[in-house]
Amino acid sequence: MVALYIILGIVFVLAVVVISRTIAFKPKEDTACEVSAEVFDKEKAVNNLQQLVKCKTVSNVDSSLEDDAEFEKLIDLLPKLYPNVFKVCSFEKLPDRGLLFCFKGSKRTGKPSVLMAHYDVVPVNEDQWTKPAFDGLIENGIMWGRGTLDTKVTFNGVLTAADELIAKGFTPENDIYFAFSGGEEINGAGAINIVDYFEKNGIELEMVVDEGGAVVRDVFPGVKEKCGLVGIAEKGMLNIEYTVKSAGGHASAPKPNSPIVVLSEAVRRVEKNPLKYHITKPVAEMFDTLGRRSSFVYRMIFANLWLFSGVLNMLCKKTGGEMNALLRTTVAFTTIQGSKAFNVIPPEAKMVTNIRINPDENMDVVLNHLKKTIDNDRVELNVINGFNPSPISRTDCEGWDRVKKAVEDTWKGCVVSPYLMVQCSDSRHYGRISDRVYRFSATEMTSEERGTIHGNDEHIRLEEIANATEFYIRLIKQC
Repeated sequence: MVALYIILGIVFVLAVVVISRTIAFKPKEDTACEVSAEVFDKEKAVNNLQQLVKCKTVSNVDSSLEDDAEFEKLIDLLPKLYPNVFKVCSFEKLPDRGLLFCFKGSKRTGKPSVLMAHYDVVPVNEDQWTKPAFDGLIENGIMWGRGTLDTKVTFNGVLTAADELIAKGFTPENDIYFAFSGGEEINGAGAINIVDYFEKNGIELEMVVDEGGAVVRDVFPGVKEKCGLVGIAEKGMLNIEYTVKSAGGHASAPKPNSPIVVLSEAVRRVEKNPLKYHITKPVAEMFDTLGRRSSFVYRMIFANLWLFSGVLNMLCKKTGGEMNALLRTTVAFTTIQGSKAFNVIPPEAKMVTNIRINPDENMDVVLNHLKKTIDNDRVELNVINGFNPSPISRTDCEGWDRVKKAVEDTWKGCVVSPYLMVQCSDSRHYGRISDRVYRFSATEMTSEERGTIHGNDEHIRLEEIANATEFYIRLIKQC
C-alpha cells in the first residue's frame, strides 16, 4: 500500500510539472512595431520577372542539352531591366555562369552582405503543362512559367529592389554583393567560384541570404498563423547504388535468393531500421518558436520533450513525411533495375537510394549504418555522389535579426522561425566562410504552389512578386 501511494505521488508530481511547463510555454513577447509601407514600381517588378521567365535557361548534367544562347540572352537583358544597378554597381562574370555584383557602401564600417539566387531552371515536360512554360503568361493575377518560384523571383527581387533604391539616391552603409549562379540545379560550380572569390580576397561576411523556406501555413502541428521559415542549416545528400550479382538463368527454374530477392530483403531491413532520431539546433529552435503557438496537446509535447521525445520519435517513424525528415537522416528508394526480359533471372540487379543526412551525422556514419543493417556481403554499396550537411548558422547576431525583421515587416502577422532545410541549395558552399547563412525564398506559398516547384504548371501570384521585391528593399536598407 505504501508503494502504491509513492507511485501515485510521483505521478501527481510529474503531472503538475508537465502541466506547469505547458502553461508557461507560451509565445515570447512580440516586439514588432508598425512600419511604413515601401513605395516602389510593382508593375516594373512583374514585367522584369516576365522577361526573365522567357529565357529558357534550362541546366542539364549533359551540357549538350543546354542552350548557351538562352543563358547569354538573360545576361544581356540585365542592363536593360536593371539600368541603375549597372550604373552604380560593379559587375563581374565568373566561371561556370557565376555573376557577381558589388554595391559599394558609403561607410564600410561593418562586414558586407551577400544576397544570392540562381537563374537556371530544371527541364520541362511541356506537353504536361496546361500553360506555356516559357511565355511568362499572366492571367487572373497569376504568372505562369518555369522559374517563377525557383528562383527567378528572388533573382528579380534582389535586382529590382536595388534598382529602385539606387533611383531614389540610396547607398548602403556597407558593401552588398549580389551573387548569382547559372548551374544550381545540377550542382554546378558557379557558386563555388563565387565563394572562392570571397575567400581569396579575404572578404568576411555579415550575412548570406539564399533560397530556402518561405511564408507558409499549416506546416506545423496546431499552429494557425502564417510562418516564415528561415533555414539555418541544410541536410547533406548521398546517392548510393546497391548491386547484387548472380549467374542468371531461365525464370522457369529459379534458384533461391536471386538478385532482386536479395535487394528486396535489403530494402526491408533498411526501412525497418531507420537512422537515429536527433533534435538538432535548427529543429530545437523551431520547436521552441512554433511549439509555443500550438494547441495545448502539442504544446505539452514540445514543452516536455525530456518526457515525450520517445513518443515523437515513434510517431515520426510510423508516419514519415516532413516532421520525420526534420528529425533524422532519411533513406528514399528511388530507382531499381533487373532483367531486361520477362523470363530471365537477372545476372545483375541494381537500385539507388537518395539519402538526406541529418546535421548530427555524416556520410561515413550513414554508410556504416547501411552495411551493418543490410548485413549481406552479396550487396555491394557504391557511392555515386554526395556531400555532408552544412554547418549550422547563428541566430544570435545582426544578420539573423535583419532577415527576421524584413520578413515580419513584409508579411504582417507572420511568425518567423528557424528551421532545418531538407533540400539542397548553393548556399551550402558558403558554410566554409560564414556562420551566418540564411535560407529564405521571399514569397508566401500555398501547398499547391509549392508542389509546382520542379513540377508542372509552376506559377506565382503577382502580389508575391511585389512582396519579394519589398522584402529585399527592407533587407538592403538594413545593410
